[in-house]
Amino acid sequence: MSFQNNIFFQKVKDYSVSKEIFELHHNPEYDILITFPKPSLEKLPSYYESDDYISHTDGKRSLFERAYHFIKGIALKNKLKLINAQSPKGKILDIGAGTGDFLVVAKNDGWQTTGVEPSEKAKGIALNKGVTFAESLSALESNSFDVITMWHVLEHVPNLDEYLTELKRLIKPSGTIVIAVPNFKSFDANFYGRHWAAYDVPRHIWHFSKTAIEKLFAEKEMKLAEVLPMKFDSFYVSLLSEKYKTGKMNFVRAFFVGWKSNLNGQKTKEFSSQIYIIKNQ
Repeated sequence: MSFQNNIFFQKVKDYSVSKEIFELHHNPEYDILITFPKPSLEKLPSYYESDDYISHTDGKRSLFERAYHFIKGIALKNKLKLINAQSPKGKILDIGAGTGDFLVVAKNDGWQTTGVEPSEKAKGIALNKGVTFAESLSALESNSFDVITMWHVLEHVPNLDEYLTELKRLIKPSGTIVIAVPNFKSFDANFYGRHWAAYDVPRHIWHFSKTAIEKLFAEKEMKLAEVLPMKFDSFYVSLLSEKYKTGKMNFVRAFFVGWKSNLNGQKTKEFSSQIYIIKNQ
């Protein structure tokens, strides 16, 4: 893949860690946004060094964090139901496993689970829950997984082409890959613009559309089979976006924008975050 002839889209601030300004560039061929400049591999970990990076903790210090984990519990059940509908119970790999809650749920349901997680802090929490980790993707055997999941992870990977190649190598010929990513073409993304929390630069390097997912996986001889909404995400993202835009969490306004985004998504099929079901070919 080659991302050339990119067009400036807009400037976005890193609200949660560095407060630096980054640019988003649009590639019309793939309909993808790319964060510029992309942080070096040496500097990238520093942008995750925050107690507020909620997916790397089990913190419940505030009403917001408690609400996040309550919704997370519902989402875990939905994720389990989804993977059970895609494949008989077998071997599952969760890339970017975080604190391990999804793998714990899957293991308890009879799946053989493996995780990959770069954050030592998050991995330490997950290990205490009995989660098994591989050191890296390259250490895993080819054609060894029935299902591979990446829940809001693909947007973070520095080398996109390398990761997609690894996914193709690791998945069984009849396997399924489940990718969940934010959708910059959603109503709430358009409403909040540069304050949209799901841009989350520079941790989010890539910002996907359905077209981007379909084309990128097709180049690796994998097929987009289904697109599903993540309806809770519109409320969570709108709540953070309100904070970035106004300095405070306006629960009422965020709920309204999230509700309107989901309503709009019913017509356009463009939800705040979307799950892409990819089948190997």
